Amino acid sequence: MIKRITLLVVSLLLVIACKEEKRQHITKLQGAVFGTTYHITYLNKADYQESIDSLFNLVNKSLSTYIPTSDISKINQGDTTVVVDDMFVEVFEKAKRIYKETDGYFDPTIGKLIDAYGFGSGKEKKSLTSKEIKGLMENVGFDKVVLKDRKVYRESENIEFNVNAFAKGYGVDVVGRFLESKNIHDYLVEIGGEIRARGTKNGELWKVAIEKPNIDGTRSVQKIIELDNESMATSGNYRKFKVNSEGKKIVHTINAKTGLAEESNLLSVSVRLKGDCADVDAYATAFLAMGLEKTKAFLQEHPELKVVLLYHSDTDELAEYTN
Repeated sequence: MIKRITLLVVSLLLVIACKEEKRQHITKLQGAVFGTTYHITYLNKADYQESIDSLFNLVNKSLSTYIPTSDISKINQGDTTVVVDDMFVEVFEKAKRIYKETDGYFDPTIGKLIDAYGFGSGKEKKSLTSKEIKGLMENVGFDKVVLKDRKVYRESENIEFNVNAFAKGYGVDVVGRFLESKNIHDYLVEIGGEIRARGTKNGELWKVAIEKPNIDGTRSVQKIIELDNESMATSGNYRKFKVNSEGKKIVHTINAKTGLAEESNLLSVSVRLKGDCADVDAYATAFLAMGLEKTKAFLQEHPELKVVLLYHSDTDELAEYTN
């Protein structure tokens, strides 16, 4: 009799839990920010659109190179009186750590190179010569920039600090942390393809797609990934590129070691981590510049990073590497 009552109670609790889950209110917010789009989904009926818009404004005010009055823009313009905020400090410290870990393949001081290649907010140079690239490289190196007492000091006024390579990922983290501060622990935040997922949706892990690197402009799915309290960022050179006057393909990922914007054999890099999206966003950028073999060697030393690498094989076919 006791066993029967226990089973009945358990069954009733399961029914109640299922009904509760069905009653869970899913809120979806979307819009435009950082030159791209965002989609935010969370299990709660509260509308935090206004608060999230305010957070986006704070990120832009601190870190956007496209806003002349932002802290980072004023620093690049030579203003030594700027006292940076907590966001800037966190991003700077993350960048410094990942710069060291990747042996300089992730380097936020390539701002002038980004501009010169036509992928930044500054003036583009249509056909960069090797001499011009060498000249620009003289002002590249995150070890030439110091943050002290909330002020940034550069060895040269020609060093341009640019964190756009992982600003979207950082924006994702800012929103995710805000939701957590409101006791929302089941959510997915996506900005321009960079994602932070926590908890579940309807009792299942959040599912996201990795695109096949189609060069013809079509879109199709390569792989479906379940995110278990993870962040994921994807970088690729197959869609965002230019062709110079000589007909040479110029990709938006610049090798901070050489100053060149050439394709590696890696077409697409997706990185997952039980941590911040800014981190995986930075690693994805670095891996594209590193190429396949150096990335695989790096992953041996960093097993916490999970990847899907899509690349051209020796027979020029699409191949996939996962760990």
